Amino acid sequence: MNIHTFWITAIALCLAACSKQEPAEPQPPESDQATAPAEEIDGAFIAHMHKHAKQLDDLMFALADGDLEAAGTPAYWLSQHETVEGIPEQWRNYVTSMRNAAYEVEMANNLETARAAAEEISAQCQGCHTAAGVSSLE
Repeated sequence: MNIHTFWITAIALCLAACSKQEPAEPQPPESDQATAPAEEIDGAFIAHMHKHAKQLDDLMFALADGDLEAAGTPAYWLSQHETVEGIPEQWRNYVTSMRNAAYEVEMANNLETARAAAEEISAQCQGCHTAAGVSSLE
């Protein structure tokens, strides 16, 4: 698999993961981390997460095109933007780690470093979705 195919596949998975989903029936958490009560997740929070997805898509497209400079703009947004209120405590580590990885993309001097950090952003997003009980591929 060449790198272009890899990034197109990664982008497609990101888009699928962040597309609007129907609410799933509540499931008991599979780990020690409890998911947030449904009333804590409102439309503003979901809209904000969709903004994250858009910025990550832009970042991945730029890296797939080999454009490190263009990747810097969405990386900056992901690392520095004002967050929404009400992020449950058990999800905050994912947000912090995502911001740190975005900052690494922003500061990267080469595509390999930026791509590795971008993969970490995706991993943090997926980890948070899992902790929240959101299936990314439905």
